[in-house]
Amino acid sequence: MPVFDFNQEKKEAVKAEKTYELVYTSDKFSDAEHPIMVLDNKEGNLVHHSSGMFAAPVKGTAFLYENDGKETSHDILKLDARFENLMKWLGENHIMVRLSGANTQEGYAVYKIHETGVAMRGTKISGENGFLQFMIERLIQSDAPEDSVVDIDDMEDSDDMKLTSIQSITDYLMCAGSTLPDNIRMWARRNLAVAKSTEVTPEERRHAQRALSIMLNIQWKNTKFQPIDPVEARRILDEELYGLEQVKQRIIETIIQINRTHTLPAYGILLIGPAGTGKSQIAYAVAKILRMAWTTLEMSSINDPEQLTGSSRIYANAKPGLIMEAFANAESSNLVFIINELDKACSGKGNGNPADVLLTLLDNLGFTDNYIECNIPTTGVYPIATANDRSAISAPLMSRFAVIELPDYSIEEKRVIFTKFALPKVLKRIGLRSDEIRITDEGLDAVMDIFKNTSGIRDIEQAAEHIAANALYRIEVEKLDCVTFDAKMVQELLA
Repeated sequence: MPVFDFNQEKKEAVKAEKTYELVYTSDKFSDAEHPIMVLDNKEGNLVHHSSGMFAAPVKGTAFLYENDGKETSHDILKLDARFENLMKWLGENHIMVRLSGANTQEGYAVYKIHETGVAMRGTKISGENGFLQFMIERLIQSDAPEDSVVDIDDMEDSDDMKLTSIQSITDYLMCAGSTLPDNIRMWARRNLAVAKSTEVTPEERRHAQRALSIMLNIQWKNTKFQPIDPVEARRILDEELYGLEQVKQRIIETIIQINRTHTLPAYGILLIGPAGTGKSQIAYAVAKILRMAWTTLEMSSINDPEQLTGSSRIYANAKPGLIMEAFANAESSNLVFIINELDKACSGKGNGNPADVLLTLLDNLGFTDNYIECNIPTTGVYPIATANDRSAISAPLMSRFAVIELPDYSIEEKRVIFTKFALPKVLKRIGLRSDEIRITDEGLDAVMDIFKNTSGIRDIEQAAEHIAANALYRIEVEKLDCVTFDAKMVQELLA
């Protein structure tokens, strides 16, 4: 293992100058052509998987490497701006790392940095396993100090690490730097001071640390969105929903604005229709089309605004509200909020109206949770609401949505849904082959007749489940090769 003279390094650091050029990139991955940094390697000493350490932050410009007893120093020529603070932090703590890279015309292009588990000062990185990989993944997903949009699909696993300890939170703030929104970075510094303070109560320190853990485990993303493919969007909707062609067309027309503006549409989507018509499936499909995480708010179970806004830290049992928890669970500031039963949002019980909280969220001016006490940017939030009763929704709420009404299905549409979608789906799930069950035309007519006065398709989906389960039972018990359901059998089974 190389031995470095830290005292000599400090002396040289005073007169060192920055050698690297910052690169502001929005690459979605890192490889030899899109590296994290480029190191000077004129003598060709650096090879794939070179181990060493970065210089101290004042010097901050070199990778120190030893091979076969020969120590060499390699200046950083180019550096992804998102990683500047991480390099300083690695150098300050003299962390041993291994670089994955390749020699190019510009120099040694580093596209991965691996933790070796060794710190020259005897401490594990941040006291947390996987912190370095977690940090690298976060930085690649983050935005450069300039406008950019970044996403990542193939980084190494960071073991789903969470920032919980004071040390990991402190190191994260140091390494994340200006990739965090300004107001969140300043808020985090203030709360970190409280969490470390000996002049406040243990309860205050605990709340500050919990709030920091919640906020910093969220990926604060840029709100420049990628275009959608209308053909692919239609395919996704067709997979989730049979018929309702005008509804699908209207949905695609509403969200396709993103292709020109690269921002979310100004209005969310409000789906109104009878129970069981597929409103929730449409909402999930839109989230899939937008390639965004999604979360749900069940308004029927919310009767107090504090459930949404959280409670103040002055209370011992204080906690964040459901909206803040949704951000935390998604670990992303860009997500689809699926608000189920919006028509129940105005039914507060004396402590205020939950609908007023929703208006704050829908206005895209930022949302403040009483526990977190920080303005949360909401420009990356796309709301999709569902409702049964249009008349129960207030005018201010209605004005925040593009309203799309879903008609009920006709008997003929329900027949197709039962035979082409509901029954095959159940058969696949329980392991029945299609040749092991048969429903006659009269049997199918009987199913439709039994549920002719019900809205939506939930009842016929449950009927498919019941019929398939009965067939499987009879095949197993009576050793039949195939079970045929006629009208009489269907009526006896479902009536």
